[in-house]
Amino acid sequence: MKTARKNRVILSLSFASLIHPEPCMPDQPFPALRVEDLHKSFGSQEVLKGISAQAEKSDVISIIGSSGSGKSTFLRCINFLETPDRGRIAVNGEEIALKMGRDGRLQPRSWRQIERLRTGLGMVFQSFNLWAHRTVLENVIEAPVHVMGISRREAIEKAEALLHKVGLFDKRHAYPAFLSGGQQQRAAIARALCVDPDVMLFDEPTSALDPELVGEVLKVIRDLAEEGRTMLIVTHEMRFARDVSSRVLFLHQGRIEEEGPPEQIFGAPVSARCREFTGLSAH
Repeated sequence: MKTARKNRVILSLSFASLIHPEPCMPDQPFPALRVEDLHKSFGSQEVLKGISAQAEKSDVISIIGSSGSGKSTFLRCINFLETPDRGRIAVNGEEIALKMGRDGRLQPRSWRQIERLRTGLGMVFQSFNLWAHRTVLENVIEAPVHVMGISRREAIEKAEALLHKVGLFDKRHAYPAFLSGGQQQRAAIARALCVDPDVMLFDEPTSALDPELVGEVLKVIRDLAEEGRTMLIVTHEMRFARDVSSRVLFLHQGRIEEEGPPEQIFGAPVSARCREFTGLSAH
């Protein structure tokens, strides 16, 4: 009798656990971007030598270093404008599937996946890369209409709001040739934002600008940081990097020589090379 009663209790408890299971802890959110052991060579020159980095949502990560250290190549590999030779990349927890090609080089298993994930990676180039034969508005709505399938009316409404945001609404019907460099770069930022990216990638966004135009572009990026946008920014603007970043990566000869909060990188760097670089850049 005691055994039968005990078994009934165990059975009833087991049944109750199916109806009212123990609450489980929610899964930890995926980082917005994760890169592991990224390698890239051009011919015999190894440009990236095993870079690993991670961006949480709302992180602003500035990437600094001397010319030729691999900064731009790193960004271009993240969205597969360059195909890495080795490594792993995940956007919001979804890893990019890769395979070995017949030539012995790594390549995407699915270009559809690449195109889909690219909409989550807004890229802003140093040379703007606007279509010269299209107006500012047409440049901004191109991807939402033709890649994401948004109606033209909805895309225009969204684009005009973004052009207001970057201070270019009155230039929406102008062609790039009639804009200053700073205005072209702000249009490029609006274009990147129009696909609602999870991560913004800025490849030296002020390097092609005259000095008096740099401030207007940095202000737009600073405003995006204050909104909580996740951003990776390759930049030579050291004061800007110090002020806006949650973390800074210092690249040297294809590796992350040092990383940390801006107070460390610009105030008390550990690496001798980082101390030398930030000391020279401060002048």
